[in-house]
Amino acid sequence: MSDAEGTPDAGSGDVKEENKMAHINLKVSDGSNEIFFKIKRSTRFDKLMEAFCKRQGIDPSLKRFLIDGTRVDPKQTPDDLDLEDGDTIEVHNAQLGGC
Repeated sequence: MSDAEGTPDAGSGDVKEENKMAHINLKVSDGSNEIFFKIKRSTRFDKLMEAFCKRQGIDPSLKRFLIDGTRVDPKQTPDDLDLEDGDTIEVHNAQLGGC
């Protein structure tokens, strides 16, 4: 009976661990504002980008999102980029034009 009792406990621990691994906490910062998001690892970044811009009252087409200096593709997910819990996404103004 102790084995039967031990199995549900181990099972519930596994479920909690799976739930923890299914979500990631990311910080999105534009230099003056920081917003923390908890999203699924399979959520596309376009959803996060739209949520950030909506909260800031800005047009998403005027901003660029970067991770470690590399532009984030809106179709990518945290799993695609192997992000870890607590990573930061930097937001910068789009620079249009040039020579």
